[in-house]
Amino acid sequence: MSDIVLATASADFEERVRRATGGMARCLPPGPLPVDPAHLFLQLGDGPRPEVVVLDDAAGAPGQALALADLFQRQCPDIAVVVVSDAGDAIALPAMRAGVRDVLDPAAEEPHIRWVLERAGQLARHTQAFAAAGPSAPGAEEGRRGGRVIGVVSPKGGVGKTTVATNLAIGLAQKTSLPTVLVDLDVQFGDVASALNLDPEHSLIETVHGPATRDTMVLKTFLTQHASGLYVICGPPTPAAADNVTGQDVSRLLEMLASEFAWVVVDTAPGLSEHTLAALDRSTDLVLMTGMDVPGVRGLRKELDILGELGMIPDRHQVVLNFADRHSGLSTADVEATIGTGVDLVLPRSKAVPTSVNQGIPLLQSGVRDPMTKQLRRLVEQFTASAAPTADRGRVPIKAPAAPRPEPVLAVPRSEPVLAVPRSEPVLVTPRPEPVLAAPRPEAALAVPRPEPVLAAPRSEAALSTPKRRAPRITSESGRHRARARPRWAR
Repeated sequence: MSDIVLATASADFEERVRRATGGMARCLPPGPLPVDPAHLFLQLGDGPRPEVVVLDDAAGAPGQALALADLFQRQCPDIAVVVVSDAGDAIALPAMRAGVRDVLDPAAEEPHIRWVLERAGQLARHTQAFAAAGPSAPGAEEGRRGGRVIGVVSPKGGVGKTTVATNLAIGLAQKTSLPTVLVDLDVQFGDVASALNLDPEHSLIETVHGPATRDTMVLKTFLTQHASGLYVICGPPTPAAADNVTGQDVSRLLEMLASEFAWVVVDTAPGLSEHTLAALDRSTDLVLMTGMDVPGVRGLRKELDILGELGMIPDRHQVVLNFADRHSGLSTADVEATIGTGVDLVLPRSKAVPTSVNQGIPLLQSGVRDPMTKQLRRLVEQFTASAAPTADRGRVPIKAPAAPRPEPVLAVPRSEPVLAVPRSEPVLVTPRPEPVLAAPRPEAALAVPRPEPVLAAPRSEAALSTPKRRAPRITSESGRHRARARPRWAR
């Protein structure tokens, strides 16, 4: 059993704790709770440093136990704190944010008390061992860092980093359905909360200080959730708060987020500040942005040179050209020649972007039909395609050059029926033209030049029609003989 210190005003609860720990728990003298850990250690005297401290919320003023627990997790993170309270679920979340390991009900039985204290002692020993080994122990970083960290950077402001970062994060969350978090690392003038129409309860400050720095479960309680399912760490409320955030804080935060989230998108501040360099050091992917103007392009060229010298450009990086306009006096080829590398994606100037920013609804969330929306989807697809398993990507080049598919197009068996002689012969077959050119009917062929029946058709009709009508009127014998004497063709 761990070394346990109990601060309570209840004699009954104190007796149950003694029996649960086999009499190994040390109890503070009766009275109010200590104001800080130093006073608690003074009351213990020369005794050993405890591993678990049990604070009864009823022994002091309301909230005093949580305030003392918060001081313990700041000053003595290797000591596990357990709070005794009958508030139930109402105290669970505040206790978690104060770094409390567990909450005990005052009426808890001995077996449950023993189980809670043993688990708290194990967590305390684990924390002490981790602190002794250090985060740079062999294999420590590889075991924790699993997600991809995407840094969106630019040497100058006003190039659309926040617009691209918010749309990229939402697009990854929607397309992959994997846990995604967006970090606003513009510690002075970050506006991710405005771009997503959020009213955050917590900001970057709470995630880099306090209990969130040691427990990812506690860290998640300080995140703000967007309607799309995206988690967001918003920037500090005031620029003065930026002084409380260091590069080491940023590095530790991104490491913890990468261990819990598949995608970590970081919206950085312009330039190469301490915080941005810390983010770049942890980034697995990079989005380098510039506008279509000479100062921005030259600034990107300088930034690429510096990052190249520092070895901080990862293999997976994208160069994005924003505000593309053919009337700007620059072309994509001009930009590529200046920065010394190719442009991976061109984002056109769009009227839909200002409306999206003012409404706090990213384009990939609203689905507005616009060329900018299409290009942003392409950016998301470039990351999701590279995240596909290697085995899946390897199947494409195997199937592409396969012979069975192109052969049927040029196959001889299919082309022969088109030019096949057996099908063309029935058209020129001899048995069918024989009736037209048959020898027994030459007269019919010679009779064709006789135009009389064709030209005489009207006459023959009249001739034939007239005798039929007048025939009944011929009554004399001579008339009949004359009619018989008419040429046969005139009848």
